[in-house]
Amino acid sequence: MLEPIATPLFLAAAEGGAGGLLSVETTLLWSTIVLFAVFAWILGRFAWGPLLKVIEDREKGIREQVEAAEGAAAEAKAVLVQHREMLRSAGREREEILVKTIKESEGVRAGLVVKARAEAEALLARAREQIQRDKDAAIAELRDQVAEIAVAAAAKIVTSSLTPEVQRRLADDYIASLPALTPERRP
Repeated sequence: MLEPIATPLFLAAAEGGAGGLLSVETTLLWSTIVLFAVFAWILGRFAWGPLLKVIEDREKGIREQVEAAEGAAAEAKAVLVQHREMLRSAGREREEILVKTIKESEGVRAGLVVKARAEAEALLARAREQIQRDKDAAIAELRDQVAEIAVAAAAKIVTSSLTPEVQRRLADDYIASLPALTPERRP
């Protein structure tokens, strides 16, 4: 496609006589150099400075973001380490609380056992005292009944010269001389 257009241009340049493809026109050369220099100066003066500043600002922003990201990563690692340490500490505290609670519950249990034993012993002592009182009362009542029976029997046997007071005193003396009924000497 370039061939049909390029061919007439080459022919025209070759026939023109004044310049060929390799000929250099000085006016055109100097005007191109001047225009390039002016263009380069304008770009350097007005475009390259701000363009370089924008690029430097962009580079600086990227560098700051990278540094911030590195700082955030370091901070995240520190927080992770702190979090792991807190978890370990919480685990240790939990274990200490469990051990303390177990010790306290064992102490409370031991105290309750001691208290229950003391209450049982006190209750047993009170029961023994009550049994002893009841036993003494029963023995006293039994003695009175035996005395009355003895007096009645003696009154029938000896109705002669003894008065009831003397009979009573004799029966009491007899009962007092009888051995006491104790648990060891029961018939």
